[in-house]
Amino acid sequence: MTRPVRVVVADDHPLFREGLRALIADAEETALVGVAADGDEAVEVALRERPDVVVMDLKMPGRSGVEATREICRALPDVAVLVLTMVDEDGSVFAAMRAGARGYVLKGAGPDEILRSILVVADGEAIFGPAVAARLTAFFAADPGPAVTAFPELTARERDILTLMATGAANAAIATRLGLTEKTVRNNVSNVFAKLRVADRAAAVARARDAGLGAP
Repeated sequence: MTRPVRVVVADDHPLFREGLRALIADAEETALVGVAADGDEAVEVALRERPDVVVMDLKMPGRSGVEATREICRALPDVAVLVLTMVDEDGSVFAAMRAGARGYVLKGAGPDEILRSILVVADGEAIFGPAVAARLTAFFAADPGPAVTAFPELTARERDILTLMATGAANAAIATRLGLTEKTVRNNVSNVFAKLRVADRAAAVARARDAGLGAP
């Protein structure tokens, strides 16, 4: 008899996490081997348990789901990551794919679809929920037109500063690079936090890197 697919669930919502836990634990084809409530814990549990599949939410405290996916796929290339999230925007889909995710399914999917998606990615194939697949098809079929700018709510200067922040540059280095005063840089950094609705520099950097800006 083929052994069950070993699964880790990473989701910060307790009720949804419990529902997934029960679904996976009760199915004959799958076995739950770990749960995580944030991105850091997801990486830790995956490295410890070495599952076949990690079911990953994107929006979690600490390390984002995209960052956790990237780290897991780098350290454990044989582990398949299936993104299961409420987020269906193009940027998040492509960021997850670039990070190494093998599947992307929305949380509105039914239990049978979620289980089938887990088994598909465990078998080495890729899968996308119907809504995501339709978005991908429309994206690739459309006239590319002008390039879409990440974070259009930011001014050009704020975007330049965010990009340098994503490289790991401190305010002093950013000021030197752009020919600004440190006070001007600090004011722009505060504006970036407000416009991106993030609490601190780490969260802003995570958003920037998920969007493809900068590099550590």
